[in-house]
Amino acid sequence: MYKIKINNMKFRGHIGVLPEEKILGQNLEIDLTIETTFNFSGRDDLSETLSYVEFYEIIAELIKNSQVDLIETLAFKIIKEIKEKNDKIANVEVHIRKLAVPIEGIFDSVEIEMKA
Repeated sequence: MYKIKINNMKFRGHIGVLPEEKILGQNLEIDLTIETTFNFSGRDDLSETLSYVEFYEIIAELIKNSQVDLIETLAFKIIKEIKEKNDKIANVEVHIRKLAVPIEGIFDSVEIEMKA
């Protein structure tokens, strides 16, 4: 077993409870970790691994077409869709950060982490 990670992907999304978040949108950062169920044999062949390009495209498409209220819902959808793509996936972990939220205060971001 080994892991595939894509770190700090950046997207513009329209996710949030407040109307302003749906209209104006906000910047999102996403980290993805895929735990595989198999061991790499050492052969230099794509069939020996999983396509991180496909994972990126799944996330980009979900964000483009989603206007959910909760980033937890988005994380759940990402995990579900990725796990459905290949039976060689043991676990998917997603971290989603919203970089600007309508909270009066000083902080870098809000983040959720989900694994299934």
